[in-house]
Amino acid sequence: MKKRVLLVLLAVTVVSASVAAYYRKAAGDKMPQFVTAAASRGDVVETVEATGKLQAVTTVQVGTQFSGTIQSLGADFNSQVHKGEVIARLDPSVVQAQVEQAQATVVRLQSDVERARIDVDDTQNKLRRAHELFARGLIPAADQEAAETAARQAEASLKAAQAQVTQAVASLNQNRVNLSHTIITAPVDGIVISRSVDVGQTVAASMSAPTLFEIAKDLTRMQVNASIDEADIGQIKAGQRVTFRVDAYPKDTFHGMVSQVRLDPVVAQNVVSYVTIIDVPNPELKLKPGMTANVTVEVARADNVVRVPNAALRFRPTEEMLPQIARSAQPRPNDAGTADAARPNRPSREGRGRDESIARVWTLQNGQLHPVRVRTGVSDGTVTAIVDGELTESTQVITGVASANAAARQSTSSPLLPFGGRRPGGGTGGATRQGGTGRAQGAGR
Repeated sequence: MKKRVLLVLLAVTVVSASVAAYYRKAAGDKMPQFVTAAASRGDVVETVEATGKLQAVTTVQVGTQFSGTIQSLGADFNSQVHKGEVIARLDPSVVQAQVEQAQATVVRLQSDVERARIDVDDTQNKLRRAHELFARGLIPAADQEAAETAARQAEASLKAAQAQVTQAVASLNQNRVNLSHTIITAPVDGIVISRSVDVGQTVAASMSAPTLFEIAKDLTRMQVNASIDEADIGQIKAGQRVTFRVDAYPKDTFHGMVSQVRLDPVVAQNVVSYVTIIDVPNPELKLKPGMTANVTVEVARADNVVRVPNAALRFRPTEEMLPQIARSAQPRPNDAGTADAARPNRPSREGRGRDESIARVWTLQNGQLHPVRVRTGVSDGTVTAIVDGELTESTQVITGVASANAAARQSTSSPLLPFGGRRPGGGTGGATRQGGTGRAQGAGR
């Protein structure tokens, strides 16, 4: 019985080993099928994207320094106003009464000045007579001294009365200024974009002036305040071209230019950004303050150049592909560049940034892999410009390898099934052709 069990186990082991060897041989005999793409010619534009808000270049907030009730309004939303035009009036009755009271005070104090001036003249006359009488010996010295004291007191009273008149005039002028503040005028030419009060509403100007209107000086010239991430702000400079879209006009593309990068950082949820000012012409007045703009800043550009997909720059041959590398591309002594290309999974400079521009792409020639050294330029995230090298337009470059597992499932039949039947899942059994679609393994991870 034990011998029979051992024979059965031995037979199962032999069959399993045969099946495994068969699949390994079938997979090993299959050559990898490459995914390729043609190098093309065109423009490559590197951009930085951000969002921002549209606003007028100059927006003036019109307030009031005087508390009172709105008596009338001379402007409304979207009203065209001119500098000095009356746009609102406050009830002037209280301030008018204060002005009249101050005027009466000034008149009363002026009469006091006249009375003090008469007293000065009277004391001066008495002082002169006292001097004459004292010179004749008709009055004692004490009477002369009393006359001098009375004259000086009268002069002091006159100065005090004059000072009170000056103070009263100042108070009158202040009340007149307050009366003028009940009339609100436009400080600039522009368009009213906001009105915060209505007729009959009471405004209180205690610690700060309340805002009544907001006037945009000129809406034919606007600006976008865009928030640029700190990782991209180093590429932003004044004078760069900008395109943007707004949700109100999804089919229209608007243009502008970077005018300023503000140094004040904005920190929100531990994310640092910088406000970038973009000047925008608005001759048709389509753009309105407060619109959200999806901004694209052009930071680099290459026109009419050969370009390849970025996946071609990231492709690396694996160990299974080494037999397909052309003999001319095999490592030679003192040929560090080619040796690096033939070693799989070695860190490379290719495709890692604009500053490291030396790269290598791979092409297929007579079924063999051939490396082509190139110098890369601007990249837009999808394609990269080739500024130097032997790569020409329409050359097929390798971007990856079609899934080997899928090809094996489609082409391999089980030796245990009768008549060499195909595995469940079907398939034509044909290999994926060069250039066919499939999951790219060499496109970088």
